[in-house]
Amino acid sequence: MVAFFSAIEPLRIANRISGERLFEWDLISRDGEPVVASNGMTLNVSHSLHEAPALPSLTVCASFEPHNTIDDELIAWLIERAATGCVLGGMDTGCYVLAAAGLLDDQTVTLHWECLPDFRSRFPRVDAVESIYEVTSEGFSCAGGSAAIDMSLDLIRRRHGEDLATRVRDQLVHDQGRRPASRQRDPVVLQEPLLQRAIALMEANLETPLGIGELADELDISWRRLDRLFARHLETSPQQAYLARRLDHAHRLLRVTPHSVMQIALACGFASPSSFSRAFRRQHGLTPSELRRQELSNRA
Repeated sequence: MVAFFSAIEPLRIANRISGERLFEWDLISRDGEPVVASNGMTLNVSHSLHEAPALPSLTVCASFEPHNTIDDELIAWLIERAATGCVLGGMDTGCYVLAAAGLLDDQTVTLHWECLPDFRSRFPRVDAVESIYEVTSEGFSCAGGSAAIDMSLDLIRRRHGEDLATRVRDQLVHDQGRRPASRQRDPVVLQEPLLQRAIALMEANLETPLGIGELADELDISWRRLDRLFARHLETSPQQAYLARRLDHAHRLLRVTPHSVMQIALACGFASPSSFSRAFRRQHGLTPSELRRQELSNRA
């Protein structure tokens, strides 16, 4: 819901300030029925998939467990839209749906940072990056949350000029605005490119973790310098930072995928469920099985 309203509100404000209907939008659900968001709020829509009018662009807005909504009907509908020249985009985890339809191969996209490792393993032909938003001639995407504001402000700026975009931003009490290349998190990392590269290497190698010596070799520095780098900027060691990222990835997989604990352990670089369970409990305060039962209970 945050991403959805963050995308729409700048466009509404642009219409109000300009006194013109610069932007219009239609809301579509699979069956035309209202959609209940993850916060419990209900959103009315205008059309079902098969009643939707021809549109110049289409945004897929998704959040938790996007893969559970993907089926042949939805994929065929998206492919048909793309074939008519409709420009497609994704917000938050919407790119999962577009990638499953084969519509993002060889494109650069972004989505919420929490989903990036899983998305990259599922769709290796898509260049998924951790940026705020991406806009190309082929489509657009944003990381969700407040990043949708930045993407909509960029749209207003490109179509109707900097002055209108600035006035809209002021109405939103938004800061100076982030550019596409801005990262979604860890602002301190931006101040140290070497640390940024180290973390990127960690996140690209969650299933088969690199040794700290290998990581230092990849960065062409000594392991002592690598250790000092993490201590100075993040107040932790490279080993602890790497393990935390693997366990955070495991936490998300346990919550939003049906994979077994053993499969998730292997996907996060653990050789056995027992070592995975011990590390997970130290990090998150409960075992993987306990978290899985908790999630199932919350959905009941």
